[in-house]
Amino acid sequence: MKTLMPAFPKSAKLTVLLLCTLLTAALQKAQAQNKDMWMLTYFRQRYPTRIEIDAQGKTVEVPLPDPMLVAQLHIALSADGRHWTPLNDNKPIWDRHMRDQFIHKGPDGLWRLVATGGGKDAPDRKMFGPSCIYATSKDLRHWQFKRYLPLMKDVRDESGALVNNIWAPEYFYDEATREYTLIWSSTFKSEGWQESRLWYCKTSNWKTFTQAKVLFAPPYSVIDGTLIKHNGTYYLFHKEEEFGVKTGERRGIRVATSKNLEGPYTVYQGPLNDGQIAPTITEGPSVTPDPIKPEGWLLYYDYPMADKYGISSSPDLLHWTIENDIALPPDARHGSLSRLTAAEAKALQNAFPNSK
Repeated sequence: MKTLMPAFPKSAKLTVLLLCTLLTAALQKAQAQNKDMWMLTYFRQRYPTRIEIDAQGKTVEVPLPDPMLVAQLHIALSADGRHWTPLNDNKPIWDRHMRDQFIHKGPDGLWRLVATGGGKDAPDRKMFGPSCIYATSKDLRHWQFKRYLPLMKDVRDESGALVNNIWAPEYFYDEATREYTLIWSSTFKSEGWQESRLWYCKTSNWKTFTQAKVLFAPPYSVIDGTLIKHNGTYYLFHKEEEFGVKTGERRGIRVATSKNLEGPYTVYQGPLNDGQIAPTITEGPSVTPDPIKPEGWLLYYDYPMADKYGISSSPDLLHWTIENDIALPPDARHGSLSRLTAAEAKALQNAFPNSK
């Protein structure tokens, strides 16, 4: 996909300015009370086409208006998890090319980033297959690219071929074992959405990694996995990636559960679209405790074909209600969420201020 230069239509500029003006007061109030803040990291995109599959199984691309792509790291802040202020006027805070950034702080205080983006640029692609990006930061303001991670280098299909992609990598830190479990989607097919599975490997030092194995292989193509643990149960949120004349429109968010990190996982039958928990077409799920409702949860997802973001709330991680009073940065895609101290949030605002 061709990368277009970041250009804001006049209406988008006004939207960013209004968001920054209305929400800055809420951030300042929370910081004055020394309250924790929430950070959303994302890239920006308006899709150029919507892919469909006709009755003959052929792929059809339907053009969408005003496409753009800014595949770089963006940051927004929030006091309530529902209303977000983009930093740096909704422009990138780091110029490295990447998508689907996932950022969390480790027990050592180091922020670690993994992201889609180590495909054609990574060295030894023909030998080791695709890679993902790994970077670190001590303060969220200064980032250091560490290396490309060819997580699928030891995996071949029956013909000896490597996979064609590593999409939307994330990681889960296990306090008991002090290991990081990385999860991502890969497929041996020509398109990343075809017969895709969620894979995983483990590391304790980010230098050596166990051989990749399949984590989740439901009876549908799956991408965009994100994992949390609550009360002894692992919740694997993901996107069902099925669509076309034969299956109907099924590109939406689902959840599966397990008592063991490595599975097996049981798919929860949600109330929407015969098993899903968010409307179609949605992707890029991320989950966090609700900042304003004790014991509650928030599920984030973007509508990639409709150029908007969605949030749902839940008391139990299974039953979800769509939130209507929300405000997110224009064009935001595939966010990840982290909790910040008031000092960390203030430092980000000072480093990446918005125009007055």
